[in-house]
Amino acid sequence: MAVPELFRALGDPIRLEMVQRLSDGAPCTIGAVSAGLGITRQGARKHLQVLADAKIVFLEAHGRDVLVQLDPSGLDRAKQYISDLQLRWDRRLEALQRYLEDG
Repeated sequence: MAVPELFRALGDPIRLEMVQRLSDGAPCTIGAVSAGLGITRQGARKHLQVLADAKIVFLEAHGRDVLVQLDPSGLDRAKQYISDLQLRWDRRLEALQRYLEDG
């Protein structure tokens, strides 16, 4: 999964709230993870499929229900991308500081 798709999946407020609800690590039903979000079960399923395609959640059929669980490795990819950007900017700022100090 490419980084833009990962952040696109996390960029929707409903999907971000779903990820927040799943952050304790316990699997939830689609109904539980979407309760109070003002969307239909079908709408929730579509949002969760976007998250699953981005490898942020697992969807697993369990009888008549579908259980949803957070995949921490998906969020680790986002964290790594942000850490790499931070490191790059830290290096640039250090170079600027050295340039200004050495004049």
